[in-house]
Amino acid sequence: MSPGKNQTSVAEFFLLGFSKSLKIRLILSGLFSVIYTITLAGNTIILTFIWLDSRLHTPMYFFLSQLSCVDICYTSSTVPQMLANLQHPRQTISLIGCAVQMHVFLTLAITECILLAVMAYDRYVAICHPLHYTFLMNKRVCFTLALTSWVSGLLLPVVHTSLTWRLPFCGPNQIDHFFCEMPAVLKLACTDTKIIENVTSLGCIFTLVTPTSFIMMTYVRILRAIFKMKSAHSRGKVFSTCGSHITMVVLFYGSAMFMYMRPTSSRSAEKDKIVSLFYSVIIPMLNPLIYSLRNKDVKGALIKMLQRCRVS
Repeated sequence: MSPGKNQTSVAEFFLLGFSKSLKIRLILSGLFSVIYTITLAGNTIILTFIWLDSRLHTPMYFFLSQLSCVDICYTSSTVPQMLANLQHPRQTISLIGCAVQMHVFLTLAITECILLAVMAYDRYVAICHPLHYTFLMNKRVCFTLALTSWVSGLLLPVVHTSLTWRLPFCGPNQIDHFFCEMPAVLKLACTDTKIIENVTSLGCIFTLVTPTSFIMMTYVRILRAIFKMKSAHSRGKVFSTCGSHITMVVLFYGSAMFMYMRPTSSRSAEKDKIVSLFYSVIIPMLNPLIYSLRNKDVKGALIKMLQRCRVS
């Protein structure tokens, strides 16, 4: 059977979500509501600090603000749907709604991938070329890099989503997931999906392997520069600014690679849901916590704001 729109008989999908037990669903609903609230609040606070504190008007914090924007949108593309499913099992989603959710999710995921690589480049220039940092990372360059991340995230998933939704879906129509993630949707196609799986693998090389390789190369040079520093205080300060970024890179790229680059034969619905939950729900919550706890400038901005509130 060849792909085509006229072979698609499914008008909507059912998202099975997690457990069928009402008690477990209510517990999960409460837990994920708290996580979602923390994610929105934490990233909003980061954005507010960067906006209000002039000391944070630097390229590093500009890109951090972009990351917070991505994470707010990223988690919002899946969590509200998941919470609705937990409240009302067998929640339906239209074909168009599913396609839009998939594209938005991939857009934000790819934007974050590229943005993390851009942040690594920013740290490389700051540490390895400090005298030229202001010139190399001026406002125009920062804006261009941020815009490139967003535009790439918007355009690159077009091929994947268009190929996916050209496939025939003639039943069953139950997605064993909590949102319309591409691997879960492809399982329902009533035709061979090897072509799109190969395209996805190529896409992963561009959006996961290439940025990871670039980040590794930048940090090799950063480590060389760190070891040449004579001051222990300077080394500690550099490790502090890079530590948060490295943590996010390992968590995000590691889980995304595990999800999209492991063999199809080793996949299971429950394992996929847990991994997806980690990089689409947990990591956006951890981002502001990691950056605020490990960063003296952000903690300083928090203290300054608390002092202002106390005085007022």
